[in-house]
Amino acid sequence: MTDSGHLQMATGSVGPLHVTHIDAPGYSAGPCDHCSATGPPLAEDDDLQHQHHQYHNHQHQHHHLLELAGGDSTRLVGVQVALILAYSAIILLGVVGNALVIYVVFRFKALRTVTNFFIANLAVSDLFMSALCLPFTLVHTLYGEWKFGRALCFALPCAQAAAVHVSTITLNVIALDRHRSVVYHRETKMAKGTCAAVIAATWAAGALLASPLAVFREYGTLDLTPGTAIEVCAEEWPGGGADATVYSVAMLLVQYGLPLAVNSVAYARIWRTLRRHASPGGRSARHRRRRKTTKMLVAVVAAFAVAWLPFHAFQLAVDIDSSVLDMRDFKLLFTVFHVVAMCSTFVNPILYGWMNNRYRDAFRAVCGKCELRVRRGPRTAAARGPTRREGEGPAALATCADLKATHV
Repeated sequence: MTDSGHLQMATGSVGPLHVTHIDAPGYSAGPCDHCSATGPPLAEDDDLQHQHHQYHNHQHQHHHLLELAGGDSTRLVGVQVALILAYSAIILLGVVGNALVIYVVFRFKALRTVTNFFIANLAVSDLFMSALCLPFTLVHTLYGEWKFGRALCFALPCAQAAAVHVSTITLNVIALDRHRSVVYHRETKMAKGTCAAVIAATWAAGALLASPLAVFREYGTLDLTPGTAIEVCAEEWPGGGADATVYSVAMLLVQYGLPLAVNSVAYARIWRTLRRHASPGGRSARHRRRRKTTKMLVAVVAAFAVAWLPFHAFQLAVDIDSSVLDMRDFKLLFTVFHVVAMCSTFVNPILYGWMNNRYRDAFRAVCGKCELRVRRGPRTAAARGPTRREGEGPAALATCADLKATHV
């Protein structure tokens, strides 16, 4: 990794990532991790020229610097159409699905539990990724340069990485809260004020961990050939490539390695406790509910791990061997792995609806299915009253029995 060599896809890369290095200066990689691709116009042309020469010295002979017009597979019409369709589908599913999760948690009183508030926070971070990362990543990938100006060059990469950090931190918080409740039999639920403070802390921690991406950054214009220039938003580390590599590896551990370790240990102990305390004559309703919730949360963590594994493995390969940057289809591979990673933003709502009856009934209520059942059934005097419309409030909940439960 080198200063200019990190022209990552500042554009929107989603996420959690650690520093993404991009070979060619405007060749942006993709996800937001550190995503940067261009930078505020540097103060003087001499600085830009120095950056240009430094880039060539560090990256050996970047004979594919002009792949923007030739060997870059992401410039092919068919590939670009596929990327547009893939990113558009992920954005749509991520925005709609996560917005629905947030809505039902605050709409239905039965879903307002501590675990569900944390799940809503996870949905907010995924919603941010869908809205803040993917559209910019797509544009940056298609154009091969930073198109969003100086201000967003500093703000976007930091915001994108913060959203990913919040997502991984929240997964840990959920696992540890369930661990406290199940393994240590702490029946006292976390106070809502404490829950709100924990959620605020996840965003503060996410912003702090992502802040270097807003500090160590430059924006300017980079001349590729006489008459050909691109806007670049790039990371600029005091110690050059060494500092960039340290930060990249550290983020790999913080965003992926550590969260997986914490979640794996927590859920392994939770599962062992649930199995050990199962009553011989059959499990109680509460025990069955806990098992179902644990299965759902484990599935969420597994989906996160599987979706992000290719992307993080690829970035680790770049950190270990910079020659990976010289691969002919480096940008295409990076983009494909980023698309796979971004699938994690819409998978969670699907898992909630599939594996949890209360979420499923809440989704149905919002989509009108419960209202439909109310209209078709006999109307009671209460339902005809002036203060309650069909399919709303208690009337709708009465047709969705699971929503009356007090815990998820």
